Amino acid sequence: MTTPSSTVDTDFVGLLADIFGDWRRDRKEPSASVSLDRALWTTLSESDLTRLTATDGAGATWVEAAELLRAAARVAAPVPLAENDLLALWLLARAGLGDTGDAGGIRTVASLDPSGRARGVPWAGCADSVVALWQDGSRWLVADVPAAMVTVVPGHDLAGQPRDDVQVDLAALSGVAVEEPVRREYLLRGALARAVQVTGALEQAVELSISHTSQRHQFGRPLAKFQAVQQLVADAACESALARAATDAAVATLVRGTDTLDELELRIAIARSVTGHATSVVVRNTHQVHGAIGTTLEHPLHEVTVPALAWRSEFGSLAAWDQRLTDLLTSTGGSAWQLGVPLP
Repeated sequence: MTTPSSTVDTDFVGLLADIFGDWRRDRKEPSASVSLDRALWTTLSESDLTRLTATDGAGATWVEAAELLRAAARVAAPVPLAENDLLALWLLARAGLGDTGDAGGIRTVASLDPSGRARGVPWAGCADSVVALWQDGSRWLVADVPAAMVTVVPGHDLAGQPRDDVQVDLAALSGVAVEEPVRREYLLRGALARAVQVTGALEQAVELSISHTSQRHQFGRPLAKFQAVQQLVADAACESALARAATDAAVATLVRGTDTLDELELRIAIARSVTGHATSVVVRNTHQVHGAIGTTLEHPLHEVTVPALAWRSEFGSLAAWDQRLTDLLTSTGGSAWQLGVPLP
């Protein structure tokens, strides 16, 4: 079997830098709430970036998708890339439903309870359709539900990102049955996507701190010359790098493929635990070196740190992933040091 490459094409990286760089320079003034930027979504859609892994012939994998998610997270781009491509379109494909909608359309995913309700659905209020996943007896069903059939109660997370409650009439849906492993993989993919987004946000927070401490002076010299400040930035950089390494290992496992979902879950559990704890250190340290300015609406630091805190609680809390990792490690019967993953 050919091993997938973990290297991202430089032209692809340059395309992302151009798109997000232009958007960042031209964007409107930031506000406390986050709303979809349709102009940016159109730009991304025209380059097939909103359907990166779902587009036939594109040859894109989670390696490219991770680069895209991180690039978007670094500039706080308000677009549902993970929800549309890596979750909704993937789930439709696994259910054999295909994608007959507008190529520039927006989809999100909702895991419905027996009453047809889901809370905190990302971007539901601006989606053209909601890919619903729900249980009917012993079966799991999937349906592509048009926005007209979905009742949406607007909401948001602590970062102001859209997280809406939705209600769907299950009796009006004709779902396609999928196996339990599809549901399990959907949850794992969502957890990994959030870890990837967090790492992009953490890297940007570190970059902002390096720039700030190099340019800001106190007592006649840059903040970066003070040992205590150096320690704060160094610790944040180390934690960010560790989170990136753990997440890249999980992405590599997903791209390489495994015989079962157990290995993938272990790698994602490691990534989520490491990334979750790294977030605490990076957010605390970067805000400490910035002082009060980092919390102001005009400063970009809070645009990456607050979403990082919000993302780490989705698709499982930090405590839940710590416990899951503990369970997985203790169930192996061997040493945790023997669980290294070969790089692709």
